[in-house]
Amino acid sequence: MTIRRVLIYRLGSLGDTMVALPAFHLIARSFPKAERRVLTNFPSGSKESPLSAVLDGAGLVHGYMAYPLKLRSPRQLNNLRRRVKQWKPDILIYLAEPRGRVKAFRDALFFRSCGIRTLIGVPYSRSLQENHRLNGKRYYEPEAARLLRCLSSLADGRLDDLQSWDLRLTMRERARAKQALHSFKSDLPFIACSIGTKVDVKDWGQKNWKILLRQLSQKYKNYGLVLIGSEDEFGYNEEVSRSWAGPKLNLCGMLTPRESAGVLKMAKIFVGHDSGPMHLAASVRTPCVAIFSARNKPRVWFPYGHDHQVIYHKTECYGCGLEVCKREAKKCIASITVKEVEEAVHTLLLSLDSSISS
Repeated sequence: MTIRRVLIYRLGSLGDTMVALPAFHLIARSFPKAERRVLTNFPSGSKESPLSAVLDGAGLVHGYMAYPLKLRSPRQLNNLRRRVKQWKPDILIYLAEPRGRVKAFRDALFFRSCGIRTLIGVPYSRSLQENHRLNGKRYYEPEAARLLRCLSSLADGRLDDLQSWDLRLTMRERARAKQALHSFKSDLPFIACSIGTKVDVKDWGQKNWKILLRQLSQKYKNYGLVLIGSEDEFGYNEEVSRSWAGPKLNLCGMLTPRESAGVLKMAKIFVGHDSGPMHLAASVRTPCVAIFSARNKPRVWFPYGHDHQVIYHKTECYGCGLEVCKREAKKCIASITVKEVEEAVHTLLLSLDSSISS
């Protein structure tokens, strides 16, 4: 059977797209001659970047089909079914987050009703719905690894291959990133930072950030600070960064996610919340100091790689999945001290200096 059209079902924004990057590379290798489109949502909020903002220019997909969020009415469902049928995909690749086996079966029935005979990646079993426990049951399998398990019928996903995380930044995007840093001296090392977050339980707090940046700027006087984020985070980042004593540059809202990745690639380290920019930094092999709440299970959404310092306090309510903490006053992330983060930054910079000198 000749595969001419492949439809990929993947919702989410920046962080969700980044953890699925190895899966997109696998799909492109498996169907190099097919037209590949993504059925995805297009977030309306200014804090959220659509999947296309990450994949455009990478050559991994050729187009997109809009998926209406909160799809409920029969009319919406029929409109979507008609659009999918008109395109006539040969294969459906299922990359949706796990939402239970019943919803997986329901989704499969919908796509079959669109005339798609071959479905790959639908997590029918409990094993494919869950992130496996690792390392003596202390940590859980990364979400990127779970997605590749769902696609294991295609080929080895090459999770540890650096090319599987390659955004394939264009020359223009790299040039734009360099241009954005023109106010810094060319030899000035800098720490990239992302303070904002659209999820309340991931917010470490303005007070903590101000103290941390003040202390880091006093300790690392030869470093600059570059802030990455969305346009509506500009003012918040400007306020917090006033505590940084050295050179600083607020690029919130100034760059596309891919151009931001170009800036992050030139950073010495990244410091920030569990966020899309954190995953961007990890993808371009910039070591991260990542501050996590315990809303997700440990390691599922950690930055991928071995050179990162992740601060995660496993409380008894870990894995709650909440966006707003209703009873515990965010005690998981609130219990992370400035001293912990400062020591993690010091450890990471020291290890990088040691590797260069050796």
